[in-house]
Amino acid sequence: MDGSVRETEVSMTTQALDRLMPMHLCLSATGHIFACGPTLRKLVPDGRLIGRGFFDLFEIRRPGGIASVQDLHRRAGNRLYLSLRGPGGQAFRGIAIPLADGLGILLNLSFGIEIIDAVRHHALTDADFAATDLAVELLYLVEAKSAVMEELRQLNLRLHGAKAAAEEQALTDMLTGLRNRRALDHALVQTIERDIPFGLMHIDLDFFKTVNDTLGHAAGDHVLRQVARVLVDETRTGDTVARVGGDEFTVLLPRQTDPARLLTIANRIIAKLKQPMDFEGNPCRISASIGMTISTLYPTPTPEQMVSDADLALYAGKHAGRGVARMHPASEKTSLTEKPLRTG
Repeated sequence: MDGSVRETEVSMTTQALDRLMPMHLCLSATGHIFACGPTLRKLVPDGRLIGRGFFDLFEIRRPGGIASVQDLHRRAGNRLYLSLRGPGGQAFRGIAIPLADGLGILLNLSFGIEIIDAVRHHALTDADFAATDLAVELLYLVEAKSAVMEELRQLNLRLHGAKAAAEEQALTDMLTGLRNRRALDHALVQTIERDIPFGLMHIDLDFFKTVNDTLGHAAGDHVLRQVARVLVDETRTGDTVARVGGDEFTVLLPRQTDPARLLTIANRIIAKLKQPMDFEGNPCRISASIGMTISTLYPTPTPEQMVSDADLALYAGKHAGRGVARMHPASEKTSLTEKPLRTG
């Protein structure tokens, strides 16, 4: 023997060719497709490739001048750049090898750098590629990256939710569910900065200490929650209702600056709060005193001045008798024409 290796023909079944090269095409001498890999069939809308003209379906972009099987023979072994015809046709890289009979052509295609888009667009999996294809490893990397990115997205959502919950908690009175003093201060500043006229009520509960002393703190907490419900029911969605102390509440009412209207709302609140509140069979009796002021009374309203004036009006009412709604003296001429509602 001279040590030379004799060239031998290799044959295989269609099933074996499909597994080895799932993106292959076999062309007859006339350029018609008589065999194709399963992955390529997924890329054609109707999945039908057998019997159709190769050059009717595919356009070879580079090298130029290839329009027949004979041209493919002359370019055998060269890298080809081609795509499916039509708008947005999938692009491929490929190589052409003559079949053993010397007449037909075997083309093996790949996606090249467009593999990621192809996998997503056609819903391909690792089963659509040869087991030895590096694309399989790339698919695993893409899947791993997608999983990591999704986990990061979910983490960001959880962090955002936790931040929002923490911010909401920081502005909420945990016992009543109303806004707290911090939230009220923020709302006051925002309303003044936006030049929105508003009314302000400061509410203090009368006889609340008696409820705590005689029935206990659980009864007191129950009363505070009931008061919160009344205040929410008697105000609008856009109003800010806040618990600012143990038994003190403040209500900010944007665009509500009519003294008579504010006094009507205040007296309605007082009337509801004087009704006994049942706690485990025991009636809890309180009343409320309310002091009010209006931003339009001030050349340049400030939160501090308005809160202070509402306090003054509140305690003026307490001195006059509990269960009274009083407007700040600056608007006394318009606010005190109505008779204050007194309780107990």
